[in-house]
Amino acid sequence: MRFLAFASAAIVASTIGALAQQPEPAQQPGQSKPPKCFFVTQFDNWKAPDANTMYIRVNMNKYYRLEMSNSCPALTWPDAHLIMHIRGANTICSPLDWDLKVSQGIHDIPMPCIVKSMTPLSADEVAAIPKKFKP
Repeated sequence: MRFLAFASAAIVASTIGALAQQPEPAQQPGQSKPPKCFFVTQFDNWKAPDANTMYIRVNMNKYYRLEMSNSCPALTWPDAHLIMHIRGANTICSPLDWDLKVSQGIHDIPMPCIVKSMTPLSADEVAAIPKKFKP
């Protein structure tokens, strides 16, 4: 029984060692991406090119693409207002941290928009955003 425990520990240790030795993918000079997390107070602006995608600007020069889990047509309304509810920490690091609703005005019922993914954009990806959809 002791041999079996030792063999299992050796297999786990060799697997961890092999994973630790794998090189990380190299980034190209123009491909740097902003950090994944940011403070809610750094959120500057947003624009949506369609009902499934939203671009946001954070801290004046960092950009993220938010993909919705379902269609959220309210994002494309001309007078759309974003409503964010913050619970817990004041940082946003993943799609689970977003609680978004979109409204057209005071008497409108806000439509929930569920964020599926949050991707930091590189400088090249930001440059590829059409000017009218760049926040």
